[in-house]
Order: sequence, then C-alpha cells, then structure tokens
Amino acid sequence: MTFSRLSFFLLSSVFMLTISCQRSEVQIQGELKKWHKIELVFEGPKTNEMDEVNPFLDYRLDVVFKSNNKEYVVPGFYAADGNAAETSSDAGNVWKVRFTPDEIGEWNYTVSFKKGDEVAVSQDISKATSGGFMDGQKGVFTVLESDKSGRDNRAKGRLNYIGGHYLQFEETGKYFIKLGVDAPENLLAYADFDGATNALDFQKTWEPHQKDFAEDAKSFVWQNNKGENLLGAIHYLASEELNAFSFLTFNVDGDDRNVFPHLLKVPVSEYEAYANDKKNKEAWENMFHKTRYDVSKLDQWERIFDYAETQGMFLHFKTNETETDHLMDKGDFGVEGKLYYRELIARFGHHLVMNWNIGEENDDPIRKVVEVANYIKTLDPYKHHLVIHTFPNKDDRYADLIGDQSPLTGASLQLSRENFSDVHPRVLKWRTKSDSTGVKWAIAVDEPGSAKIALLPDNEDLTHDFARGNAMWGTLMAGGFGVEWYFGYASPNSDLTCQDFRSRDLFWDQNRYALHFFDNYIPFWEMASADDLLIDSNGFCFAKKGEVYVVYLQPDQKTANILLEESEKLFEVQWFDPRNGKFLESASQELATSYGLLSIAKPSESEDKDWVALIKKSE
Repeated sequence: MTFSRLSFFLLSSVFMLTISCQRSEVQIQGELKKWHKIELVFEGPKTNEMDEVNPFLDYRLDVVFKSNNKEYVVPGFYAADGNAAETSSDAGNVWKVRFTPDEIGEWNYTVSFKKGDEVAVSQDISKATSGGFMDGQKGVFTVLESDKSGRDNRAKGRLNYIGGHYLQFEETGKYFIKLGVDAPENLLAYADFDGATNALDFQKTWEPHQKDFAEDAKSFVWQNNKGENLLGAIHYLASEELNAFSFLTFNVDGDDRNVFPHLLKVPVSEYEAYANDKKNKEAWENMFHKTRYDVSKLDQWERIFDYAETQGMFLHFKTNETETDHLMDKGDFGVEGKLYYRELIARFGHHLVMNWNIGEENDDPIRKVVEVANYIKTLDPYKHHLVIHTFPNKDDRYADLIGDQSPLTGASLQLSRENFSDVHPRVLKWRTKSDSTGVKWAIAVDEPGSAKIALLPDNEDLTHDFARGNAMWGTLMAGGFGVEWYFGYASPNSDLTCQDFRSRDLFWDQNRYALHFFDNYIPFWEMASADDLLIDSNGFCFAKKGEVYVVYLQPDQKTANILLEESEKLFEVQWFDPRNGKFLESASQELATSYGLLSIAKPSESEDKDWVALIKKSE
C-alpha cells in the first residue's frame, strides 16, 4: 500500500494517525509540529525484557526521515506494551522511534527492522536478516509550525554546536548562556521510579519540592501522582530562571549506586545489602543483566525530561563517572557500552537542548575516549554538543582531544580552589588552546570549587561573593558559555544528599542577574576575553574591541584604566551591580578617550564591593 499524502486532524493536543500495513500497524503520536516530539509506534514481535531473543540487542529498529532538505537516521527501541510508565509492563509487542522535525512541510519515512545476534550494535547491517513486521514500511506526514512561546524549548529550536564558543538555538538564532545545577549527581535516584533502590540511604523523595508542583506538570506524572516532587523541583529551578541541570545515568559501584537503566539479576534488597558496603565493587559483574533494560523506568525518566523541555532546561547527560567508566566490557568499548549509548540516544536523543558527557572525572585511555566519541557522533542523528569532564589536575588530557583529534565539541571543566580563583584562567587556557587548532570548543565550568564544600548553602555563605565573582563572572568573562554549580560532598544538601534546591535560593538570584546582563546588554557571542587591556588591574575584561567592553572589578579594586583604541570616540559608561542586578543610573556618563586610555572609578557609595562596568561606543 502506498500513500501520496496523508490527511490528518489535530485532536486536542495529541494527534494520532493509524495506518494499516501488512502485518503491522503504525501510529504517529504527538503534535505534528516543528520541534515537537513525534513518536512512530509500531507493532512488532511479541516479546519481553528477558526473552531468549534479546529485544534490546538482537533486534534493530532504524527509521530514515527525509524532507526536501534534510535526512536523519533515527534509532528506535523496544517499548514493551507502549505505555510502560503507567503499567510497569515488561512485555509486549510495541517498538518506538522518537523524532523532532526541524522543518515544516512533508516528511517521508522508511523503516528498517532487522533481527540477528547482536544486530543492534553491528557496524554493518547490509546483510542482516529482516525482522518482518514493519521492515521496509514507508509513509509520510506533514509538519506545521510550532505554537510554543516563552521559555519552552520548542519555541527556540534545537541547541546546536556551530563551530564556535557558544551554542545557538536553531529557530531563533539566539546564543545560549547556561547557568544551572550540577548537583545532585544522583538526581535520578528517585523513589517514584520503577526498580528504585536505596543503597547507602541516598534514595530521594524530593519532598521539599512538593509545594512547587505546578498545574502545567499534571500531564507528566505517572501512576496517579508519582513524579510530582521531582517535577516540582524542576519547576522551581525554572522559576528561578536557572536553565540547566545534570544527572548521571549510570553509577553502579559509584558514589551513590542507585542510578542505572539496566535490570537487576537479584532482588532489590539483596542488591542494596551488597551495595551498602562501599568496599564491594563487583555489582556490575554479578548482579546486573548487562544488555537488558528496565523499559518502564526509562519511560518514567522520559516524563521528567519531557517536562524539563517545556521549562526551557538544558539536559546534561553524564553517562559515566570515574568509578563506572571501566565497568562495561571490562574497560574496553564493546557490546555492553555500545548498546548502552544506543539505548540512551534512541530514547532521549530527540531532546532539543542537551549535551552528551562521556564521563565525569573521566580517566579512560584517550584511545577509548575517541572511540566512544566517534560512536556517539555517528549514532546521534542530531549531533548534539559532545563533551568530556576531567579531574581538575588532569585537564591536560584535553590536549590530546582538541582540534581534529576527536569529535568532541567542548570541555566540561572541574576546578578545585575553595575561592574559585582557578576558574577564569582555566577557561581561558582551553579556549585559547582550542582556538589554536582551528576548532573552537564551547567550554563550560560544570564543577567549580573544592570537592569538599564548593557552593555552600545560603545559611553558611549568605553573600556567595567568591562564587559570584571568581566562578560565575570569571567563567563568562573568559568566554565560557556557562556554569553548573556543584554542592560539595560535606555540605548540607550536598552533591549526593541534596533534595532541596532552595538551600541556595539567594544565590540563584545572582545567577539570574548575570544571565539577564549577558542576554540583554551585550553581543557576548562576538566578544572575547581582553584582560590585557586592563592596566594595573587584576579584574576581568570582555570585549568586542572598538564597540563594547565589560569590566569586572573585584571588591579591592576601586579604579581601572582600560586601554582602548586611539580615537576621539565617545564611550558611555554604566555601572551594573552584580549583587542586586541593577544599573546605577546616576553613574552613567559619556567620556571621550584620551590617547586610547579610559579611566573609570567605582560608585563611591559602595566602592568596597564588586561592580561591573559596561562601556559602549556612543551612537
């Protein structure tokens, strides 16, 4: 049966198209709109998570989507009964592909469904056996413009690495500054997920954020009211105008031990008893089905990520940590690792604003890092930003990865000084080194501060002066594209124990002020660090020379001399208070440069505080 064009109707907010074709039915679910998630739902072989023919490894679903200008090969996945988040089903005959179209108009699709030993991770499937059912099926659907607005990512489009130091939204053309949370790393160790464990007593309820659950999140809960508290936590972050959070997707034998997408071989109680002793480090070898996945848990993860998309969040997928990056395939990159990344990409790679992080504090051989990165780049149809995170004293590993040595597009930096004074120079170091290769990395600081305390709660650091000045402004003034805040291992609401993001509520305001400044007042994507323009000052300077300069002065700096071009241009100077997010209007003035040197002085009423000078060429 062939179709030249399918007519369709939008019913409420969910569109469903059913096509009968040979032995299989196809449903196209979701709003058929640009940047919206569209699911192709197929009836395939009836099976289960533990079937002798492994539905994750021994079947392979791929769909090619074509428009007039674009083509994507998107991997699919086994979905049990198709509604596993609600039913907790581990069996069924449903297979899915998730796709986010980036053009309006007609899209054609062609289905490949193969069967064979380890076919899911085979490099060449040209001679693979057909899996029947939907294999070879073709169809067409029409995509309309998105109707979303505001912070919803679907109003902005996919966030792309475009070969520069900043990621760009494809729909709006705007560039992205990231300010969010790197903690807790075990965000997904959540009691409401199926198969949840409580090793080391780190399981989360997110109860402090129950009051933040919003009306717009009701459609994302599962099994009556599960998920409400974590959805509330994400709504809280968005209400503070933070725009990113990170999470490990695999921490077996790691610091927490409760986050994994795989199925256990043993009862939860047996696993918890073993994992509670941190000397035990053989759980992966003895207690897990290494190529079998918990479909319902992963479907529930997707509910959380889907809601985060509506809240304008950047999803930072940390796919391993230093304790786990050597577990799969006993340190090599084989069937276990390849299937793991295929499952992540197939189920979650459609999200618009995200990155893949190969490993937190990764210490794998460079050869393996490159192999993993190449695999992800090849499999990910959307080519999301791809990074790796290192130990603070091992960042020279990047020297073997910048340029054309790897497909990585940026660095996820970890630092170690308690006062964050190492942040600015480290960002500059790798921005400069990547520039020298001709491949500009987009660099973020995703774990600033000492491992023990990092970003303290408000009740232990009311003003957060060092975090604000050295870490946040230090990153942004060096040309880094953002910061995610680590909470330390010894602080209340720590990197492992945090369940209340309000523990740093006062500091989130300061993040919002910085974000507004960069988004609204300067063309930051055209600017670069220019600290060398400051004479006798250890402040920060960020500039588009001849046009706009931003100077950050530390509390102990009352004045600064900035070396500008030798001209008679007029420059307007405005003082911005990074502590309270306001411009001091009374301090605005127009000044002519004198022999290229401009002298500025802080507002006298608070010259012992940090201030930001915005210096623009007067029209």
